[in-house]
Parts: sequence; C-alpha cells; structure tokens
Amino acid sequence: MEHSDLSLKDPHPSLHNKDLAPLPRQKRLWGWFEIFNVWSNDIQSLFGYTLAATLFISYGLNGWAVFAGILLAGFIVMGLVNLSGKPSVLYGVPYPVIARISMGVKGAKFPALVRGIVAIFWYGVQTYFASTALALLFNALLDHPGGALFLGLDWVGWLSYVLVCVMQLGIFLMGMKWITRFLNWAGPLVYLVMFALLAVIWYKAGDGLLDKVGEIFAGKGTYEGGPLMAFGAVVGTMVAYFAAVVINYGDFSRFVKDERSMRIGNFMGLPVSLAIFSFLALFITAGTAVLFGETLTNPTDIVDRVDSLVLTVIAALTFFAATVGINLVANFIPPAFDLANLKPELISAKMGGILTAVIAFFIGALWLPLISAIGITGFVDTLGALLAPLYGIMIVDFYLIRKQRVVVADLFSLEESGTYYFQNGWNKRAMAAFFLAAVFSVATVWVPALANLAGYGWLIGALLGGTFQYLAMRAQIVPKQGSASV
Repeated sequence: MEHSDLSLKDPHPSLHNKDLAPLPRQKRLWGWFEIFNVWSNDIQSLFGYTLAATLFISYGLNGWAVFAGILLAGFIVMGLVNLSGKPSVLYGVPYPVIARISMGVKGAKFPALVRGIVAIFWYGVQTYFASTALALLFNALLDHPGGALFLGLDWVGWLSYVLVCVMQLGIFLMGMKWITRFLNWAGPLVYLVMFALLAVIWYKAGDGLLDKVGEIFAGKGTYEGGPLMAFGAVVGTMVAYFAAVVINYGDFSRFVKDERSMRIGNFMGLPVSLAIFSFLALFITAGTAVLFGETLTNPTDIVDRVDSLVLTVIAALTFFAATVGINLVANFIPPAFDLANLKPELISAKMGGILTAVIAFFIGALWLPLISAIGITGFVDTLGALLAPLYGIMIVDFYLIRKQRVVVADLFSLEESGTYYFQNGWNKRAMAAFFLAAVFSVATVWVPALANLAGYGWLIGALLGGTFQYLAMRAQIVPKQGSASV
C-alpha cells in the first residue's frame, strides 16, 4: 500500500506544524542499518546492561531459561514494533498524529502527554546513567578525587551530570542527521568494547569464570509463583523495558525508506542483537563475581575495578556514547514531538526538546533516591504497565477497526465532519478503554494479591486496552472507502 501524495491543504494550525506534517518519501533516508542501531544503542545502554544482568541473578531460574525469556521478549517486541511502525511508514507522521486515529484530533493530546511524561522520566534516568560513564572517565584521569555527597553524587558526579545534560541538548538541536551519525558509530563500537572487556575479565578470572557461569545457569533460589511465573516475569519485564519505544515507534519508522527496511532492521536489532548482548552481560557479570567477590551489574563499576586506564577511558567514552545515543532517539525526540503536539502553533519540536531537557534534569537528579525505594524491576514494570493500554488501543483501531485505511487530511482538520473529530475532537470511548485497562495493568505491579502477574503487566494492559477498544468501536466506525491518502 503506497501513498505517494501526502500533501495537505489548509491544515488547522492547532494540529499542524512542519515537525508533525507527513514526511515525503524522498526525504526518508533511513535503511535497515539505522533501525538496527536504534535498537543496538537501546540494548547497549548502561541501564539495558544492568537490567539484563539483573534478570540472570534475580529470579533463581536456570540461566538457559532466562536467556530464552530474553530472546522471546526480543521476538515479541519485534512483532509489536512491526505493527506500530507500519502506520508511520505508510503515512509519514509521528506517533502523536497516529494517535489521533483512535483517540480523536484533540483527544490524542492525552496519550501523547502520557507518553511524553514517561519519556521525559526515562530521559532523566538515562542521563544519570550516561553521567556515571563520564564520571568514571574523570575519576580515572583524576585518580578518584571523591568528595562529599549530595543526593548520592560527589562533585565529579554532578559535573558529569551537568555536562551530559548540556551535550545531549546540543546534539539534539543540531538535527536528525547528526543524531543518526552519532548512532551509527556508537552502536557497533560498544560491541567491540564489550568483547574487549570480556576478554580482559576472562583472562583475569581464568577457569573460575566458566564455573561461575555454570553456577548462574544452574539457578538457585525460588520465585514465589514458581518457575513458569518466573519465566513470564523475565519476558514481561524485558518487554516492558521497551514499552516506551514500542508505542511511539512511528517517530522513528517515519524516517525509513520502506517497510522491508524497517522489518530487517527490527530483526537484526532486536532478537539478534539482544541475544548477543545478553550473553556478553552474563559472562562479564559472572566474571565480576569471581574477580571481586561480588556480582556487579553496572558496567561502569566493572570497568572501574578492572584497573586498566586505557580500557577505562575507551569503555567510559563508548558506554557514554551509547547511552546518550538511545536517550536522544528514544527519550528526547518522542517528548519533543509530544509537547509540540500540545500546541503546534507555539511549540516546535526544538522547543519541546528544550522543555524536555529542563524537566528531565531534575528527574535524573532524583534517580538514586527513587530507584532505591521501588527497585529497578518495579520501576520498569510500572512505566510499561501505564503505557500498555495505549499500544493495544492504537493497534486494534488501526488494523481491525480502520483496516489500515487513514484519511490523512482529517488528521489535521477540526471540521465536525472529519473522520477523527468524534465528540468535540475526543473519542470518549477510547479514553474509557484506556482508563479501565490501565487501572488493572498498573495494579498487577503494586497490588499484593496480583503480585504473580507483575511481569505480565504490559502484556495484560495491551490486551485489555485493545479488547475494550474493539468492543467499544466495532459498531461505531465504518472505514471510509477509496483513497486513504490526501
């Protein structure tokens, strides 16, 4: 289904600016390699490594079971983003505009705002993690200066955090071409450093490394719901980690030349890249237990203990680059579009990015106290469960209700006769579907009686959101016939 003519005539200024308008195909320059690097940087970020390593040691499962769960999650996420990315490949618009199809031209501001808030939160968190890599570099060069702590950071930590905030904003303001170049060299370079780090640790640990890997793979301890529920928790938590990107994947797929390139990039960047990275994380983490007598799940802590200035400098810069790269793409660009969607005539994507950076600065500064209170898996599962119904609503509406047919002009129109005007611009049925589904999906994380379902929060929320949307809308919407483009 090709749509060569995506031009607009007299779009309403409260729904349109150049950042939200359909992107012509001749301006879409991404191939499979760019998509691959989006996922590689996401997986390779310091938070991604910490999460993967934590899953291997947290559930008492056989290591092969954990690895299978992570790999299954990769295939699930690949399928999910193939679905959520297609509308933007077809019509060249970002997620906030796609959301108008199911939520209404005004109602779409709500899911975009929710997604934007979550993205800003993630942005602050990933900024903190990127700053730890930069702090590692400074500490190595300055011979561990240390100092008094404020909110968990010494003066080097705070200097690193501020520098990362400024640098990320600077790269974003330089435009998408610079961000793409940044991703394309950061992704492959991280793998080289990971293999080098593994080689150093294996050399130092000797045969003890394989013994420790065997111990982790054997699994020990129990999970309250049993091994099957533990396996589901691994899969669910890993899917939830990608939830923020899954729902607004159209923000990236709109830059891809064609759907085939998107699918190839998703396959190489998700199950393939995730499998390689998880194995590296397992072996390196096992090596830390042998060398240092404790299991370290943060790469900056690992590199710091290896005691090699050259490796420390290279690894710090590389992990810094990877974390900054995915932060820009997954957590900066989406809220920039989301905020622009709130008031397109006043807020451009660049202005949205500046607002994102300011808000996220304070979120990242409070990351340590927050994560110590709720835990890393609880944090990931909660944000994923909140976003999940929005994904289900979007997918069911586009594929089952609309049959992939979209009247692009009506996405930018406030005419009452417009396809997506609903009730004064809001689809109240879709809003009800979201709230009903979100109450239950978030409850799976925090209500003790539903504790065994915590890892399934995202999947349950998406399924419920989609089901409620279908039941509410199937008798209300008849897809328009004829051309779906303008």
